[in-house]
Amino acid sequence: MNPKISIITAVFNREATIAAAIESLQSQVYKNIEHIIIDGSSTDGSLEKIRALADEKTKLISEPDGGIYDAMNKGIQMATGNVIGFLHSDDIFADEDVLMDVICSFAEKNVDGVYGDLNYVSPTKPIQIIRYWRAGQYSIKKLHYGWMPPHPALFLKKGFIDKWGGFRDQFQISADYDAMLRYLCLGNAKLIYLPKVLVNMNTGGESNKSVERIWRKSREDLKIIRTYKLGYFFGLDTLFFKNIIKILQFFNRKSNK
Repeated sequence: MNPKISIITAVFNREATIAAAIESLQSQVYKNIEHIIIDGSSTDGSLEKIRALADEKTKLISEPDGGIYDAMNKGIQMATGNVIGFLHSDDIFADEDVLMDVICSFAEKNVDGVYGDLNYVSPTKPIQIIRYWRAGQYSIKKLHYGWMPPHPALFLKKGFIDKWGGFRDQFQISADYDAMLRYLCLGNAKLIYLPKVLVNMNTGGESNKSVERIWRKSREDLKIIRTYKLGYFFGLDTLFFKNIIKILQFFNRKSNK
């Protein structure tokens, strides 16, 4: 069994980090991959770095887009792999065995997806772990208490994504949360938990850059929670616990692997 993995990277003006992301993929032990890079017409030198590192497994398009979710949807449409994962332009795989471990986990019958843990690391000192997201085993009940798998550490079969759809453009910040709940609540996705850190993600994401964006994200999250009928108090309890989980990640046992 040697299924192809399509890794999708959306990038816009990430000259400082895009090379490390690409190199972390190219260093993977598992080699049956394609790397789909969707660039939103960067102007800072990102394209030059991408082209310098591109190999025969790289598929690159550069054109204006409607943001990260629009770019990732383009990547899904281009993907020819059996499995799809996302590597953001300022993230790296935690070690060279990540994709091999993911593929081995997919060997179990009737698995729709595989997910693992995630480290939030300092953008200036990547070895410094700020938050440790230990996902743990999935159960549908946990969704009512704000649980979700880390999206960058989630790999799904392409056929499953094609059936249940990608990212909805009505959400500017929380479309990944909406997609994951759609897969779990409507698609009844069968997931396997891989108990190791799969991705090191830089802190300082777009959703937390201002009070206005935090407020907008909370409103989007609540709308999504209510769409999938989660929680017991009009979804407010689920939103509350979702944010508590984030706070607790600062105190979790730190992990480098």
